[in-house]
Amino acid sequence: MRSFTVGRIYGIPIRIDLTLLLILPLLAWLIGGQVDLWVDNLNVIGANLDADPLTSGQTPLYLGSAAAVGLFLGVLLHELGHSVVAMRYGYPIDSITLWILGGIAQFTDQPEDWKHEFNIAIAGPLVSVVLGAVSYGALVALPASLDTVRFVVGYLALMNFALAAFNMLPGFPMDGGRVLRALLARNRPYAQATQTAAEVGKLFAILLGIVGLFANFFLILIALFIYVGASGEAQRTTMNAAFADVSVRDIMTPAEDLRTVSPDATVADLLGRMFRERHTGYPVLADGDLVGLVTLDDAREVPEVEREAYLVEDVMSQDLLTVSADSSVMDAFDTMQEHGVGRVLVVDDGDLVGLLTRTDVMTALSIIRDAGAFSAAPSVRREGEDVPSGP
Repeated sequence: MRSFTVGRIYGIPIRIDLTLLLILPLLAWLIGGQVDLWVDNLNVIGANLDADPLTSGQTPLYLGSAAAVGLFLGVLLHELGHSVVAMRYGYPIDSITLWILGGIAQFTDQPEDWKHEFNIAIAGPLVSVVLGAVSYGALVALPASLDTVRFVVGYLALMNFALAAFNMLPGFPMDGGRVLRALLARNRPYAQATQTAAEVGKLFAILLGIVGLFANFFLILIALFIYVGASGEAQRTTMNAAFADVSVRDIMTPAEDLRTVSPDATVADLLGRMFRERHTGYPVLADGDLVGLVTLDDAREVPEVEREAYLVEDVMSQDLLTVSADSSVMDAFDTMQEHGVGRVLVVDDGDLVGLLTRTDVMTALSIIRDAGAFSAAPSVRREGEDVPSGP
């Protein structure tokens, strides 16, 4: 998501995604176009609003705009509820982002203590319930002469109650799904609890998507977000558990087994080696010293007719992405994800000691999972069955 920071609350950067700027005018128009319907709904709960003055002239536009902004302010407070409780437990918050589907609080670390997660997850819906109650109180207390204000607070009362209820549905990684994971984690491993909550969340997403086909396209977007989020977080939690005690040294291809290339090799020769050896990236060594890294993408930048004239040193990258052999596998994996690359060089004291690829990580994960217990991870290489690897 492309977003920009608009301020800070309790030191947390508050960000606005560009999609929010697209949905706000649309939401204001939709609310304004249904003022009479909302008046009927609010009158059911005792608002006693007169629809005629609220639907005349430009009033619906003003009401829709105020209600739309108020709704997302409520979403912001909902996310702040999560964030403040998380910070009290010592979990840093990277940012809160408001976007087309609501709000996201980005945590630096996810809580693995079930009590912490339960309290953090439940805090957001509780804030929404309080906002709904305060808004309803204002609806009842304000005089009839302020019908425009009463309409807005009445709308916000209904929507905040609805927001709390919807978020408590078991659609992991929504709040209800996180509450479910916390309760499951009381008597089972955290990774297993995550897998179960994620499966429930994906089933919920499928059902929500089916409902969206017949009711509201917006529900399909939410269902897709839930399904992708559940799958991604389940995989991430599984990887964290699997690689808890595994270092880069355990699964990297060591330097003595690496295929390397000389800087004075031609690009044509390099592509020939890539075809024969089925490798797409090579460290570049000159007199035993690491001077660069060359990949298939680098070679492809040279026109075919000029590949005999260009050397590896002309196309290789000298801005090297490196990790140490004692780094955790997940730190190295995050480095690859952050920079959008498939491999990192492993360097200790300036010397090349190995290479770690995304394939190495996923193959090791598969072996650890097949072993049936994450605790077996550190022994994967020491038991004599080397993890298959290669750039």
